[in-house]
Amino acid sequence: MNTLLLLCRTGFEGEVCAELGERAALLGVGGYAKGKPGAAYAEFVCGDAEGAARLMQNITFGELIFPRQWSRGAFLSLPEQDRIGPLLKLLASYPVCGSLALEMPDTNDGKALSTFCKKFERPLTLALRKAGRLVDDARAPRLQLTFLSGREVFVGVVEADNAALWPMGIPRLKFPREAPSRSTLKLEEAWHQFIPRAEWETRLAPEMRAVDLGAAPGGWTWQLVAREMLVTAVDNGPMNETLMDSGLVEHLQVDGYAYVPKRPVDWMVCDIVEKPARTAALIERWIGEGHCREAVVNLKLPMKQRYREVASILERLRDHFEDRGQRVVIGCKQLYHDREEVTCHLRRLDRKP
Repeated sequence: MNTLLLLCRTGFEGEVCAELGERAALLGVGGYAKGKPGAAYAEFVCGDAEGAARLMQNITFGELIFPRQWSRGAFLSLPEQDRIGPLLKLLASYPVCGSLALEMPDTNDGKALSTFCKKFERPLTLALRKAGRLVDDARAPRLQLTFLSGREVFVGVVEADNAALWPMGIPRLKFPREAPSRSTLKLEEAWHQFIPRAEWETRLAPEMRAVDLGAAPGGWTWQLVAREMLVTAVDNGPMNETLMDSGLVEHLQVDGYAYVPKRPVDWMVCDIVEKPARTAALIERWIGEGHCREAVVNLKLPMKQRYREVASILERLRDHFEDRGQRVVIGCKQLYHDREEVTCHLRRLDRKP
C-alpha cells in the first residue's frame, strides 16, 4: 500500500503531481509522482511501505487544491471470470473497512464503467461481508475501489472524514431552471465545499448584504437572492430581469475592480476573467480593509505552471494578512464546476465589518 491514487479534472494531472510532490517533500516522504495527460488521475508512489499512510495522516484532504478524491493502496489486475477472488486475496493484508465505494476517473471511458460498477457492487458487498472484510463500523476506513477498466482496479482505503465530500469528488447539484446561467452552480458548490452545512443559517442568512463583482447576467447573484440576501450587482452588462424584479438587487454599471462599497458588507463574490495577480490585489483590499467579512473569488489560471501560480498567489495572500496582523482563513479548491480556474474562499475572523 505504498501508492496514493488521486482523481482530478482531465488535463490537470500535472498540477496534482506538482502539488503532491511538494507536500511530500515538506513532510520528508520520499517518492515520485506520475500522471498521464487526459487520464483524470495521478499517482504518488512512495519509497517505503508506510509513506502513503504518513501522507494521508499529515495532510488534510480539504486543503489540497487539485485532487478531487484520494486513497492509498495498490493496483490489481482482475481475471474476467473471477474478479472477487483476487480482491479478497489482496484485502487479507488490508484493514477491515466500514463502508465501500466503487469509483472511476471522470473520463468517457470511466463513465462507461458506471454500469459495470453498479452491477458488481452488490455481489462484491455480500462477499466482503461474508469474508469479514466489511463490517458496520463508522470508525473504520472506507474501502475505495477505483476501476480503470473491468480488468484493472486500484484497491485503496481512505478515512471517511479525510476524503472528498462526494463520491469521486463530484457533487450532485441540480441546475435551477430559474437561474440565468450555469455558473450559478460554481457558487453553490463553493458553499458546500467551504462552509459546514450546519453553519449555513448563520453565515448565509436572509437580509445579509452581498456584492457580486462581474455579476451579469446573474448566475452568482441568483444564489445570493435565493438565500434572501440584499445584493449589489456590479457589471457593465445587463442583468436578468427576473432577478431585478425580486426587489433584492441593485445593479451598478461600473468597473468591478474599481468599485468599493460605502459601508462593509457580509459577502463579496467575484467571477471575473482577469489575471490572477490583479484578482489577488482585489482580495487583499476587500478582506484586508474590512469591506467584507467573507468572500468567494475565482482565480483564472494561466496556460502553464498552473499549480505554481496558485501556490504563489496563496502565499502572497497569507503573507499580506499576516503582515497586517489579521486572522484570515483561506481555502482554495478546483471545484467540479470550475474549468481553467480555482475557487478561493476567505473569511476574516479578527473583526466584523
